[in-house]
Amino acid sequence: MQVLAIGNSFSQDASTYLHKIAGSAGKQIDIVNLYIPGCPLERHFRNMMSDSKSYELEVNGTYTGFPVSMKEALLNRRWDVVTIQQASHMSTKWDSYSPYISPLAEYIRKLSPGSRLAVHQTWAYEEGSERLCVMMGYETQQQMFDALESCYRRAADEISADLIIPSGAAFRELVKEGISPVYRDTFHASLGIGRYALGLVWYRALTGGDVCDTYFDALAEPVDPDTIKAIKECIGRIR
Repeated sequence: MQVLAIGNSFSQDASTYLHKIAGSAGKQIDIVNLYIPGCPLERHFRNMMSDSKSYELEVNGTYTGFPVSMKEALLNRRWDVVTIQQASHMSTKWDSYSPYISPLAEYIRKLSPGSRLAVHQTWAYEEGSERLCVMMGYETQQQMFDALESCYRRAADEISADLIIPSGAAFRELVKEGISPVYRDTFHASLGIGRYALGLVWYRALTGGDVCDTYFDALAEPVDPDTIKAIKECIGRIR
């Protein structure tokens, strides 16, 4: 399976372990991430219009050093899935999605007509953090999640997306179960639990496979076997 993520650091977090997680279950997923830190849909749209080589190319979680345009990436190979997402700090406001997401979807379908189009649902910030309470203005993490979930559902309907990858729901489930640390800086995923959980979410969403059939656990931050099991149980409950 060939997957292209048009994203930012959140798709970077999600793509770090996906290739190896899939490989441990005997499946081949190659994941390419188009990376610009904090990139929102509006900037993706402007990059599309200008054909700008603004993206840093990452392949299977590894930085390559190659700058590319969105067009170059879309035409590089036959993609099975292409994902798009909003920047996390704009994810709760619908007027930041429209009018950018529809022409982006049209462009992707034009240049990669055989691919499924997926919306990557990003996640809410850490409970009690300055980013959540001051920058975003929410009293609780659940409030931010409810707002972004509504926007992502509307976005998926707007562009007739083939699927939503529920990374935000996964983080909510982990937090509810007291599994931590999920975050490394109150908003990016932790290098162990957070990124591993995201890899499992993407694996399940893209393949329909059972995460319990995966065995990769060589994470940048060690995670004990009982926590690995608990994470898999959490991901398995998400619908």
